[in-house]
Amino acid sequence: MTKIIAYNVNGIRSALTKNFTGWMVEEKPDILCLQEIKAHPGQFDRFLFETMGYHDYWFPAVKKGYSGTAIISKEKPLHVEYGCGIAKYDEEGRILRADYEDLSVMSVYMPSGSSGEERQAFKMEWLEFFLDYAMQMKAAHPKLVICGDFNIAHTKKDIHNPAGNAKSSGFLPEEREWLGK
Repeated sequence: MTKIIAYNVNGIRSALTKNFTGWMVEEKPDILCLQEIKAHPGQFDRFLFETMGYHDYWFPAVKKGYSGTAIISKEKPLHVEYGCGIAKYDEEGRILRADYEDLSVMSVYMPSGSSGEERQAFKMEWLEFFLDYAMQMKAAHPKLVICGDFNIAHTKKDIHNPAGNAKSSGFLPEEREWLGK
C-alpha cells in the first residue's frame, strides 16, 4: 500500500526551519504532495530530500513567494507533468502530476478568492476548468489520486463559525456545491 500525504506547507523555506524533514522521517510518506511552496528550488537546500532517499519535483509560481506545488516521492516517477497547459494557471504553479507504474498522483493548489471579487471570479472560472480537466486526466489515468488544498470548506463542521463565514470565499454556497459534483 502506498502512503500518500498532502500538505499545505505555507512556504517550504519556513517549513524547513520548523523540522519539516524530521516530520517526514517520522511519517515516512511514499509520496508527499505539497501546496503553497512559495519558493523556487534554488532558494532552499533540495539535497536534504535526496539524502533521505526521495526524488523531488517543484512547480513554483512565476511570482516569487507565491503559490506553487511539489511532489516528493521515494519511487522515481515514469513521467512528471508540470502544469495543465493553460498559462494563467501554470504561471501560479497550480497543478503538478507524477505518473508511476501503478498510479498517477496530482498535487493541486486551488486559488483562494479571499482577496477580492476579481480573485473570486478567477477561482470560480478555475473550478469549472478543473472539473473538466480532472475528468480528462481520470480517463487517461484510471488510477489517479488528486490531492491538495482546495480552499473550500465543504460542510459546516469543516469551518470555524459557519454563520459568520457564510458569505466568505471558501464557504460560499456555489463553492460547496461544486465540491458535490
